[in-house]
Amino acid sequence: MRQAKRYSPGSHAPTLEAVAARAGVSRATASRVVNGSVSVTDELRAAVLRAVAELGYVPNQAARGLVTNRMDSYALVLTESAGRSFSDDTFFPSLVLGVSRELNGAGKELVLQTVTSPASLDRIRQRAAGRYVDGVMVASTLGADPFTRELARMGVPVVVNGRPRGRSAVPHVDVANADGARLAVHRLVAGGRRRIATIAGAQDVTGGIDRLAGYHAAMKECALRPTVAVGDFTRDSGGAAMRRLLAEDPGVDAVFVASDLMAHGALRVLRQSGRQVPGDVAVIGFDDTAVAWYAEPPLTTVHQPIEDIGRRMARQVLRLAGGESVEPTVTLPADLVVRESA
Repeated sequence: MRQAKRYSPGSHAPTLEAVAARAGVSRATASRVVNGSVSVTDELRAAVLRAVAELGYVPNQAARGLVTNRMDSYALVLTESAGRSFSDDTFFPSLVLGVSRELNGAGKELVLQTVTSPASLDRIRQRAAGRYVDGVMVASTLGADPFTRELARMGVPVVVNGRPRGRSAVPHVDVANADGARLAVHRLVAGGRRRIATIAGAQDVTGGIDRLAGYHAAMKECALRPTVAVGDFTRDSGGAAMRRLLAEDPGVDAVFVASDLMAHGALRVLRQSGRQVPGDVAVIGFDDTAVAWYAEPPLTTVHQPIEDIGRRMARQVLRLAGGESVEPTVTLPADLVVRESA
């Protein structure tokens, strides 16, 4: 019996020509099989795949990309610093998990890119324009930024997490932010709260804009006076905003906070001020991340399906890269998860 020859470090990597010779076919036929072509008989395909296994042949992805114009890799761009994205919250790790699971299921590779400077954004733009990746997903919406629109104009498949600001043809996946905020306010009203403030998220991000709009709509529906402080989705900004709210209205009896991380900062300030949660002040967050699960007390929050958002983003960009059309807007529902803080 012929002994299969395996490639090992220090030996020469088997070539496609060697695969073709072992299978008794032309190099062109071996190439078609390796690249997934269906225009090959079952008998020849079996012979080539057997040769691939015997030789331990691994296709050169770069060379294959030149032939097929596909690299089978997709970039996920995080528009926050790597430290902030992964050390403070579980939103981005959950999003990455959803994207990677969907891509893995399709046999594709995830390339994680973090924007830390204008130069890093330029490098990402150049890689996408040079087709080093087959598509780009952008986390933490950059809808108003020319980056995503520029990619779309260049014909790069691109999908954004979050509703773009203004008019944009870039497809996006988001949660029903305004509806989630309304659910939170109505929960607080149903619990007898009347002096309901909000700590809004950054107002240059559509998630922050939409959650504040939902809060205002619900307060108007309930004929209550709004009180607003604005943070930037960080824990420290939530604490600073809570101090401002207490200074403006010491009798505030409830707060809707536009992210769990900011709510965690608000809870700390409430404890420091001697307020009991939920006895004196009820608190509701947004996201339903691990921060909410382990807060003291556990945080009632608006759940958004973060991992599913990542999966949907990957699904959209795969379809675009395959030449399919997609829905420009995918909005997932927001649900209220009731715990001890409200």
